Amino acid sequence: MEKEKVVSYKTCPLCEATCGLEIHTVGKNVVDIRGDKLDPLSKGYLCPKGYSLKELHDDPDRIRKPMIREGTVWREVSWTEAFREAAKGLRSVREKYGSSSLGVYIGNPSAHTLAGQLYFSQLVRSLGTKNVFSASTMDQVPKHLAAELMFGDVINIPVPDIDRTDYLMIIGANPLVSNGSMMTAPNMRKRIKDLQNRGGKLVVIDPVKTITAQQADVHHMIRPGTDALFLLGIVHTLFKEELISIERLAHYVNGVEEVRKAASDFSPEEVSSLCEIEADDIRKVARDLASSPKAAVYGRMGTCTQSFGTVTTWLINVINTLTGNLDREGGVMFTNPATGGVTASSKRRKEGSIHFGRFHSRTRSVPEVLGELPVNTMADEIENPGDGQVKALLTFAGNPALSAPNSKRLQKALGQLDFMVSIDIYLNETTRNANVIFPAPSPLEKAHYDLALYKFSVRNISNYSKSVFSLPSDMPDEWEIILHLMAELSDEDLEKDPVEALDTNLITAMVKKEVSRTGSPIFEYEAVKILEELSGRKGPSRLLDFLIRVGPYGDHFGRNPGGLTLAYLEEHPHGVDLGPLKPRIPEVLLTPSGKVELAPELIVRDIERLRQKCADGKSKFMLIGRRDLRSNNSWMHNLEGLVKGKERCTLWLHTKDAQQLGLSNGERVKVISRTGELQAAAEINDNIMPGVISLPHGWGHQLSGTRIETASKHAGVNMNILTDDLETDLSGNAVLNGIPVVLEPILN
Repeated sequence: MEKEKVVSYKTCPLCEATCGLEIHTVGKNVVDIRGDKLDPLSKGYLCPKGYSLKELHDDPDRIRKPMIREGTVWREVSWTEAFREAAKGLRSVREKYGSSSLGVYIGNPSAHTLAGQLYFSQLVRSLGTKNVFSASTMDQVPKHLAAELMFGDVINIPVPDIDRTDYLMIIGANPLVSNGSMMTAPNMRKRIKDLQNRGGKLVVIDPVKTITAQQADVHHMIRPGTDALFLLGIVHTLFKEELISIERLAHYVNGVEEVRKAASDFSPEEVSSLCEIEADDIRKVARDLASSPKAAVYGRMGTCTQSFGTVTTWLINVINTLTGNLDREGGVMFTNPATGGVTASSKRRKEGSIHFGRFHSRTRSVPEVLGELPVNTMADEIENPGDGQVKALLTFAGNPALSAPNSKRLQKALGQLDFMVSIDIYLNETTRNANVIFPAPSPLEKAHYDLALYKFSVRNISNYSKSVFSLPSDMPDEWEIILHLMAELSDEDLEKDPVEALDTNLITAMVKKEVSRTGSPIFEYEAVKILEELSGRKGPSRLLDFLIRVGPYGDHFGRNPGGLTLAYLEEHPHGVDLGPLKPRIPEVLLTPSGKVELAPELIVRDIERLRQKCADGKSKFMLIGRRDLRSNNSWMHNLEGLVKGKERCTLWLHTKDAQQLGLSNGERVKVISRTGELQAAAEINDNIMPGVISLPHGWGHQLSGTRIETASKHAGVNMNILTDDLETDLSGNAVLNGIPVVLEPILN
């Protein structure tokens, strides 16, 4: 009897765009993946990564059983044996060296899973260690630190209201490839075309004529690492020409005069020669931003992953504020997500209380940020002996052996660990060092809700998707793996089913905290009754149902009849459109003053470092990274559909530079930095600024001991051999762009 075709709807979990997918299956086989035309945000858009979910699910290299390494040999084991071995190894290290000897690394894909968002932090807290590292300090903490200092909370990051703006300036971002980053906005090509079709204008500031820049009305190439100077030139012009427009929010803004003073020495003439943009062009951008009825400035990876990522991010917020475009339609606005956002009842941050510098790393005294230590100091903490040395590591969905700065050093350090446990789908460059690997389910085998990314969406959206396939009978879900590990490492006397006990403890604590919080929609409700209402679910679905129901659109357990519940979302598999972004000041401001702090002292002080750095002069060549629509860091390279065709891991350089070096297209060139050297094939074009070279991030799959056959055939080179772990932004974020390098032709 022929099996029936089934159609399921799912939010793609592979990048920040959260596109809706229509997945056709027959039995356990995916036969087609299309864009979901009824998804209110993506409206049928589908990129190559979304279609690759079929190949990822079927990938023969994907780990499906727990594995234990004995020397260089891996063997599949039962879940019970794997949990026992992991607990034994981690406990042994903890008992011998203390809790601080345990380290944790959390990778980017964890932000796209309910288990990663709701459960892994519980496991980390239970370990009692401060040696926590994540991908956040490689790409985004300048955004969070600036948001907390200026607007009062790390998630108070305003996003462009792109569907209603008239003028969009993009600096250091390539959203046609990333589909928006910390700006959830699928199908950016159409969104930008719509902007231009309604008479709007796109201006791109980037050292490369990216795909986004090719669609722009105006593109200015900029010297890597000088974005802050360019933006200071704009701020200077706004004050000099009296183009400031903050009347609407004047009552809610502090620090305007301090910003004027900070920018007073940075006239367009002063910064022009350093950023290599004409002074008149800087003035024109400033005037256009000030005169456009609706304008927005957006920056992302290029602005965050540089020496002055926090200053640059701050200046973007400053310009959006000074031009009157903060918190207004068509400018930059704050989302109001269905779960976990800032609400009118949220508490203001106390004076002096920020998620930065509350403790420091042991070796280099690097300040903490967002409760973790910068990845740049991870190798230090593994290599250097003494109290608190990391002897064991737990990794979750990450590959820092390729993605962290000075990768060769970290690769060597990982090999020195006494014990390592990983939760991952691949035996890759990082997990090859593990003693135990727990396989995570395929994305098609778990339910999904984008808790993190809906906080940065260009439209308020809520979309829950069930798993397409049930889990194999002997496989626990991702959240159960985490709680099993937590139980095995706990010194508490848990009940017969420790996973159920820990899960119940977590939801109970969440409910009790919420009913006791003044301003909560369920303040003074009986916790027992709420827990009874939630008792039909368990795991992430129970926690998510609770978060939705107490959120701004929720049913508030009866106080808001007809409001959102998880059951309602389950009945609407295409997602629910909660409407366009709306002005949210003053309720969203959680600074001690209740106002926008336009001139945070911590950030303004860093301008002096900017002056000194600029005085050091220019390097002949500077290295930057780049993105590809078919790639997502390092972990999508094992799928033939995404790596086939023309080689993409090439070194871009300008025609003039190639001529001076005597290079032809395809010839190999040696690239040397302070931390290492590599050889790459030259791809010569005029789409990159002279004096700038570019390599894509996440490649370099030639290390031994991995099990990623397709990726190994398309190994490429790892640009992070060249990035420097001693270089950091104010926030501790890694510097992955603007790396001074030397180029040498390889003579035959």
